[in-house]
Parts: sequence; C-alpha cells; structure tokens
Amino acid sequence: MVRQAETRVQRGTGVPNAVNCALALFYLGVNLVEFFVLPLLLLPRDPRWGWLLLPLALLTNPFWSLIHEAIHDLLHSNRSVNLILGRILAIMFGAPFRILRLSHLLHHKLNRMPVEGTEYYDRDKTSKAAAAPGYYFQILFGLYLVEVISPLYFLLPQRWLERFRVHYLPAQSVSSLLMQNWLGAQSLREIRRDGALTILWLILAFYAYGENWPLLIAALAARALLISFLDNVYHYETPVSDVFFAKNLSLPKPMAGLLLNFNLHGIHHVNPAIPWIDLPKGFAAQAGKYQGSYFTTALHQLRGPIALQDLPQSAPVLRVRPHP
Repeated sequence: MVRQAETRVQRGTGVPNAVNCALALFYLGVNLVEFFVLPLLLLPRDPRWGWLLLPLALLTNPFWSLIHEAIHDLLHSNRSVNLILGRILAIMFGAPFRILRLSHLLHHKLNRMPVEGTEYYDRDKTSKAAAAPGYYFQILFGLYLVEVISPLYFLLPQRWLERFRVHYLPAQSVSSLLMQNWLGAQSLREIRRDGALTILWLILAFYAYGENWPLLIAALAARALLISFLDNVYHYETPVSDVFFAKNLSLPKPMAGLLLNFNLHGIHHVNPAIPWIDLPKGFAAQAGKYQGSYFTTALHQLRGPIALQDLPQSAPVLRVRPHP
C-alpha cells in the first residue's frame, strides 16, 4: 500500500522551479528589508516602522522550509542552481549551507534513534530535572544559536578543530561523524567561505541598525525561538528507533501552503524525494491521518524531556522508497 501510494506521487508535478525561484527572490527581499532597508531607510523616518519586524519574524519557518527544499535537492531541478540558491539563502539564514545540509540529512538517517532524539533521557543514568536545562536550552533557542556560532568555530585552524574532534567527541557520536565530514578539505573551504559571508552579513546589519541594535537582537532572538522550538515538533513523543516516522500535523490550508506543507512531515520522512508541492498528494494517496494539531503539539513540548523507558519502542521500520 505504501509503495503504491508513493509511486503515484512520483508522477506528480515535480520540482516547481519557477515557483521556488520566485520564493527565493521573495525571501531575499524579506531579509534585505529586515536587515538593511528597515534600519537605514524606514526607522529614521518613523520609529514605529520597528513593528514591521513582527510579521517578518513570522516568515522565519517558511523561510527555513525553502532552505529545506534545497537541502534535499528539491529547490531547483538543476543541482548547480539548487546549490547556489541554497548557499545564498543559508547565508541569510545565519549558517553555512553545508552545515545545515549534512546535519539535516544525518537526522533522516538517525531519526528517533537513542543518539539523536531531542527529548530523550535515560532514567537509569540521570533524572528529568537534570535533563531539563539542556532540553529547554535546545528547544527555546539553542539549536539556532549553535548554527549561528558555527561559522566562528570553523574559522579556527584546522589542526585545532581536528584535535578537538579526536579528544573531546566520542568516536561514534553524531557530532564526531559530522565533524569528520566538515573537516575535509573541500567541505572546510566551503564552510569558511560561507561562514565569512554570514559573519559579514551580520556585522553589516548591526552597523546598519546603529543605536537601534536592540531591535536587531530582538529579531534574531525571535528567529532563534521559532526555529528551535518548532524543529522537533514532528518528533516529540514519537516511537523510539522508527527512523521513518514523523507526525503529520493539521494546519489551516493557507498556513500549510505558507509553510510549504512542512506540516506533512510524516509523508516527507517516508519519502524525502517528494517536492513540497506534492506532499498533499502523498498524504491523500496514503489515506493519511493527522497525529494532532500543529500548535497544540508544539505546546506539548513544554512538558519537558521524556525518559526513553516511557516512550513507545519500535524496531526500525523498513519501507521501500522508490527513487525519483
């Protein structure tokens, strides 16, 4: 049943190149307004223009959804164009594209494994109270903060970075696997170039805001909260070790479209090769059911970390995913 449904979806519209390029230009404009036009042209005329940051902040997760398409080579059918657009958008997002890409693709491989789950803690080794600070740090702003700081880290000498990986990261940990890739010669060059442009982007933004710099801090804090808090919403309280499982969450149709159907995350995890525009078809083809409402499920995360022993346990589920 799953295979038949996915095969039908593969005959969908394909990567919507024109729409995605228009969206990329739109978010380029949004970031230029937020970081430069607002402080240089609008705020000097009237400080009340600062309220514009509120609706711009609400576009944070749709912006990430577009970068997410590039991560899966679905932003443009030409891979070179896809990579260029992905790198440009990631720089404006605040982190090198290669860091975002590999981290996310590894998440797909290790989804809900004990080494990867955000809310997990082992009751035999620690308590909920001890696990809570790290968990809330991660979901409230830590995820985005680490991504933004990463360019500074990778500007350090390569031998320092390698020494840190060998001496301070467990050999088979997710962090060590990621670092091993990022420290390759080509990877490190790309990360450093994109990281330098990211840092320059932020320095120029702070210069543009001048005495209004608290507004920029507020905008970045809002971005950190929205990205970090909604990153794990599709996986919280889901079965351990089912690497293909994620929740499909209900959203009003206009909001789902704005989010590029990211709320249908369960369909995406079953087959990451489906472009955002075809996710509703995949949901319908599999007679999909929602595992809750988007906003209610997001708030459930505030319950805190969960012991591995209290979560449903599942052997890894093997599902055949046809190639596009």
